[in-house]
Amino acid sequence: MQDGSGEIDIIAKDQDVLVFVEVKSRHSSDYGTPDRAIDTEKQQKIVRAARSFALRTGADWSRVRFDVVTIVFTRPASIVHYEDAFYPARTI
Repeated sequence: MQDGSGEIDIIAKDQDVLVFVEVKSRHSSDYGTPDRAIDTEKQQKIVRAARSFALRTGADWSRVRFDVVTIVFTRPASIVHYEDAFYPARTI
């Protein structure tokens, strides 16, 4: 989902919780792990886009969660799911 306030990679439901997921990937960890790219400014953009989505759709804003999925394309690939990674600006 993308609008003027930002982009959400995945919007999902976990029971009665609306989950907004940011996905970050890298080809290697040579310059740090992908989650390092999700700084406070990026988190704020995601939250703004999520609020915009919630307002437009009438979603319950009191039951939201922000997750992060990181992927490093090594052999074997490394995939990590950070549940409840931030809101609105907690660090991973």
